[in-house]
Amino acid sequence: MDGTIRKDIKPGSVVVIVQKHHQKTGEMTQGIVKDILTSSPQHHRGIKVRLESGEVGRVQHIQTN
Repeated sequence: MDGTIRKDIKPGSVVVIVQKHHQKTGEMTQGIVKDILTSSPQHHRGIKVRLESGEVGRVQHIQTN
């Protein structure tokens, strides 16, 4: 699942994000969602979240079991 729809992402979800300073290189970071920072129901570049590690970025992919 991609990360453009807010209702698909919950605190505790395992996601892959791209941080702002890695947008050009496309380097991705995996982690667990702590906070959802985007308030709109969807965002075309991905919902912005804060991971439990403190990193902030836009969700590119939601891991499913």
